[in-house]
Amino acid sequence: MSPTDEPVRPCAPPAAATVRRAGPLAGIRVVELAGIGPAPFAAMLLGDLGADVVRVDRPVASELSVEPRFDLTGRNKRSVLVDLKAAEGPATVLALAARADILVEGYRPGVAERLGVGPEECLAVNPALVYGRMTGWGQQGPLAARAGHDIDYLATSGLLGMIGPFEGPPAIPANLLGDYAGGSLYLVVGVLSALLMARVAGAGQVVDAAIVDGAAHLSSVVRGMAAAGSWQDARGRNLLDGGCPYYTVYETGDGGWMAVGALEPRFYALFVSLLGLAADGLPDRTDRRNWPALRDAFARRFKTASRDAWADVFEGTDACAAPVLSLTEAARHPHLAGRGTFTEVDGIVQPAPAPRFSATSGALRRPPATPGADHAEVARDWQVDALRPAPAGAGRATEEGSGS
Repeated sequence: MSPTDEPVRPCAPPAAATVRRAGPLAGIRVVELAGIGPAPFAAMLLGDLGADVVRVDRPVASELSVEPRFDLTGRNKRSVLVDLKAAEGPATVLALAARADILVEGYRPGVAERLGVGPEECLAVNPALVYGRMTGWGQQGPLAARAGHDIDYLATSGLLGMIGPFEGPPAIPANLLGDYAGGSLYLVVGVLSALLMARVAGAGQVVDAAIVDGAAHLSSVVRGMAAAGSWQDARGRNLLDGGCPYYTVYETGDGGWMAVGALEPRFYALFVSLLGLAADGLPDRTDRRNWPALRDAFARRFKTASRDAWADVFEGTDACAAPVLSLTEAARHPHLAGRGTFTEVDGIVQPAPAPRFSATSGALRRPPATPGADHAEVARDWQVDALRPAPAGAGRATEEGSGS
């Protein structure tokens, strides 16, 4: 395994992935009211799968914005600048909504309504529109109007309390589990499901995607295990939360880490053998009282060699043990290289579109959008006269929209 300080050598996708074919959502038009977090990621996913996504940016930059070319959630999108507080702003968005299949917004409840682009106004001009709403707390409930971030939603939904070591603090999974798994992915499932219904019934609807709902839904299997008595409501004591000595991580002799997931007996037997231990000399793994002793035995063995040495031992086996890689290392892992999981565009290493389709592959058709750069193009393609001419400052790379 290459050290993290070596230059990144991102892999190119396999030949089949480089063919520029329309994705499965080709022909679907999406309006995204620019914001931060899960709504932009959801719109990026729709764009990766072939949808024509037009992002409506504000003339004023978000305080959390990054330089547009580094904002990967802006890829496969086009951008127009619209001041929703100006007299003509709402009418311009409604003109786009009238020609769209899906609209996505991530404002706090009531903000879109105050701006004149809420569900009632948009569905009035396009009854078949799917209006997707992305929030943390949801459109209703005691906390609906309150500010929050991923960590707050995970804490409230019970997920944060599940993650972390026994007798240690909860571990923060970046903002991947709440914003993107519990938020973006549920929004995408919601708007595509509603789009199918709209195509059948001819009527659109509002999709209320809340991170607390999605995060809670992700815990369904664990809650079933808890009801069956096979999961303790305390972190670091269970089969899949690091409490189990054969489903956890171990530090190696050089300060690296190995992840072990040898759950099934045959995989466990292979893991123990490759680790250099005699199975008949170890206590019974099915007795939880033996877990501390097993953990100590495995920890001592992993400390005797480096992470890369252990990675070589387990590589290509069914022992279910893998090195814990950094973002840089993951981009050049042989398996991910072979699949084309990552690619490089304009010097930026990034994940390729996922999932994959046998006939209508997604593709990186456009680099991250520069706010306001596509006014004329969108006006022509969507036949929206309200976008002609482009506003002053369109295309300035320092401008970026944000949700409220």
